[in-house]
Amino acid sequence: MPPVLPLTPALIRMLADWLDEDLGRGDLTAAALVESWGRAQWLARRDGVFCGGVLQEPLLALLDPRCQVALLVADGEPVRAGQPLLELEGPAAALVAAERTGLNLAMRLSGIATATAELVAALAGTGVRLADTRKTTPGLRVLEKYAVRCGGGLNHRLGLDDAAMLKENHLAWGGGVAAAVAAVRASAPWPARLIVEAETESEARAAVVAGADAVLLDGLEPAALAAIVPGLRALAAQRGQPVLLEASGVEPGQLAAYASSGIDLISTSAPITRSPWLDISMRFVPMPLSGGRG
Repeated sequence: MPPVLPLTPALIRMLADWLDEDLGRGDLTAAALVESWGRAQWLARRDGVFCGGVLQEPLLALLDPRCQVALLVADGEPVRAGQPLLELEGPAAALVAAERTGLNLAMRLSGIATATAELVAALAGTGVRLADTRKTTPGLRVLEKYAVRCGGGLNHRLGLDDAAMLKENHLAWGGGVAAAVAAVRASAPWPARLIVEAETESEARAAVVAGADAVLLDGLEPAALAAIVPGLRALAAQRGQPVLLEASGVEPGQLAAYASSGIDLISTSAPITRSPWLDISMRFVPMPLSGGRG
């Protein structure tokens, strides 16, 4: 199924804020477009995976409800350079006023989706899935994680309330693995996964014994992972509860080596923190001689 992006009231408010950021006191070019009606297309300037088309209709509706958007490519679909992505029609002043905001969002999100798809392809056939992290741009987390899904990746935690992950600082200040796990289990107000980040085999084994749902093995080389994964599986079998084993701190070029170590999941911030934007442009479409609408 294609990814779904709920157009929540919070997201609509963000779109309005981003429009206001660009419009400021008003578009000074609008006077040249009074009463003009326009048509336009978006074109991909390089190959990639498209993302962000679903934002364009609600974005334009904030400026003028007469604007119409026809998606030619769904979010999450591959595109080729020169391919039309969507068509726009409406008051020309609204189309140009929303152009930069709409394109900025789509180019950013399409870049993330494209980078994610490349990493997912590198893991094809291994049975290992790719997930994102909480290293996201403040204010853009929902959209950037949506873009990861459009590229075929999984979302890790959306936020601190989504799952409990005990990292090195928690373990240092919380009395160690067993004490920290017990404290979170006893106090969590709703059911949530409990993940322990481990940097050594002893920490990983302690996490499994303590009842963690998942162990995030951070910064270990593929050979080291391959050596300890069987023992962690056996330990989980002894407790009668499976454990998900995840690797992080992975360089994108080493995905195949990590996938062969026996882990279940690789998490990386690379598609969000390192991806270039996918170049997209908006070009006007000539109107019929009558200048009519529709």
